[in-house]
Amino acid sequence: MVMDTEVPQAEHPQPKLVLRVIAVVGIALSLFQLWAAGVQPLGLFYQRPIHLGFILVLCFLIYPAFGRHRPRGALGWAIDGPLIAASVVVGAWLPVNIDIIANQIFPRDIDVWIGILTMIVVLEGARRAVGLGMTIIGAVFIAYAFAGARGELPFLADWMPGILNHRGYSLDRLASQMTLGAEGIFGIPLGVAATFVFIFVLFGAFLEVTGAGKFFIDLAYAATGRQRGGPAKAAVIASAGMGSISGSAIANVVTTGAFTIPLMKRLGYRPAQAGGIEAAASTGGQIMPPLMGAGAFLMSEFTRVPYVDIVLVSIFPAVLYFGAVYLLVHIAAVKQGMTGMTSDELPSVRSVLAEGWHFLLPLLALVALLVAGYSPMRVGFYAIVSIVAAASARALWVFFTDGPTMEKFTALCRRGIELTLQALELGARNAVAVSMACAVAGIIVGVVGLTGLGLKFSAMMIAFSGGNLILAILLVAIASLILGMGLPVTAAYIVLIILVGPALTQEFGIPILIAHLLVFWYSQDSNVTPPVALAGFAGAAIAGSKPMETSVQAWKYAKGLYLIPLFMIFNEEIILGGPLPLVLWSGFIAIVALAAFAAALEGFLFRPMALWQRALIVPGVIACFWPDLMVEVAGVALILAILALNWWGARATAQT
Repeated sequence: MVMDTEVPQAEHPQPKLVLRVIAVVGIALSLFQLWAAGVQPLGLFYQRPIHLGFILVLCFLIYPAFGRHRPRGALGWAIDGPLIAASVVVGAWLPVNIDIIANQIFPRDIDVWIGILTMIVVLEGARRAVGLGMTIIGAVFIAYAFAGARGELPFLADWMPGILNHRGYSLDRLASQMTLGAEGIFGIPLGVAATFVFIFVLFGAFLEVTGAGKFFIDLAYAATGRQRGGPAKAAVIASAGMGSISGSAIANVVTTGAFTIPLMKRLGYRPAQAGGIEAAASTGGQIMPPLMGAGAFLMSEFTRVPYVDIVLVSIFPAVLYFGAVYLLVHIAAVKQGMTGMTSDELPSVRSVLAEGWHFLLPLLALVALLVAGYSPMRVGFYAIVSIVAAASARALWVFFTDGPTMEKFTALCRRGIELTLQALELGARNAVAVSMACAVAGIIVGVVGLTGLGLKFSAMMIAFSGGNLILAILLVAIASLILGMGLPVTAAYIVLIILVGPALTQEFGIPILIAHLLVFWYSQDSNVTPPVALAGFAGAAIAGSKPMETSVQAWKYAKGLYLIPLFMIFNEEIILGGPLPLVLWSGFIAIVALAAFAAALEGFLFRPMALWQRALIVPGVIACFWPDLMVEVAGVALILAILALNWWGARATAQT
């Protein structure tokens, strides 16, 4: 698949009336979600269809038929008008007719036709909001369901390898599977998007409009700016902070990179290097709790492991990832003789905290409620209430200390209402892409369940790998990269875990939670792995560098994305727990192995490393991943000896 890496054409401005309708629909969707999350929880056959109906209407309003860079025109409205009307029908049909549908044995013709309509509008909505790749994959799975002796397209069965053959299904059967139960479009992926994901996306929108993003960036600069390569280290820390609330690597690059990349270039980093560092750091935001780019919620639903447990076990691997990026950045800064920024160029930690300490309160409340055992959806609701309360209290404090007047109070109230409405609309807009991706993922899940494709794919994977776990993991990595060319991270994770999950858990004996973490981490690689490094391309656009060169740099700095999941596989106690000494040992060797790998990759730690030292570190790192205690001890001893030699040489050079 060829990626367009050129600067996209400018969006054509929408008419004011359309923008107002988008705002009204977005605000209505956010209010509906808040009501369902904090006031009156709804059943899945009410919540999910209504959510999808709202999302589809927003999708066809925001994304015109012929693209956002061209005016819609009469022909565009002739296409989009019926699609918007169909979206309303799709959202209302199941809730309005639930009693009739639930009490019948066979679906009515009208239910089948609504099911067909739902699949069509979902595929078209995904084409506009997510990309053509997602629509093609959904359409291929639908065609696969029809391919068989009893299907609508029996001639396709002749083109299928024997292991992929199945009986084939009719249009009526597929439409029923997709829309009249919880195993198709209205299944787990859309259910997660309509509940947990939306409410946390909305929480992120409230943080954004109240200035939390700037607070996290300023705090990172204040903490690290004076160190060598300070802006690059600030990018790592700011991306961790922003990523924990945004959950989107590309959005993270655009948000933090606008500040960090120009400063990195000014300090001495090459443009491609600056863009690559930001892309690698921003990708880590997708694996940073609590949001994890919606992955934690999906993982909880698939594995039946409580959300808070997934968050807790994901903290150490995420810290390892950001630690590896941070160390690579530090080594690059020392190699190039960089210095930090001056105090005059940086804010102080005290002043930043004095201005924005209230942004920490909602995050603390969120963690406390999760630990207390509240459901993630209710936690998200209270987190939004807390950020509104904290921002309002801060604004009132400034109001009373700055000389209160009626005019100021009126302006304050007006500003508060504007920001609230802006956050409600922004949250709905930000949720469109992920909800559309999850709706198409529901089509894929439904077809896989109908045809048994998951077990067949697992059998193929075992056959190709010959029962070798390393080869199987390599196949997962290759499949994730290919899927990442056309799918967003969340959708790639869903598709991949459905297809390879049974093989990883049942045939190779990997615990289910670790298998999901492996697939989820590898699903991120399309952000930083050439030739399809989406976050790298975004970093290149800001840095003014070549997209492919920037992507190579992103791939280099994001090596932890590939190594840390392997460490989870061969050291299960780091995730699942175990005897405390074993857990501490596993954590120690993980840190040693990643530090050594970073040093070998850069050829530098305390001083330049000889080629033979770099070569010896590689088997030492491999030994740290080996599931045998004595081999691990030998690997750690080898690494520490080489690093000690490097340190001693640097000290001797400094003394002379």
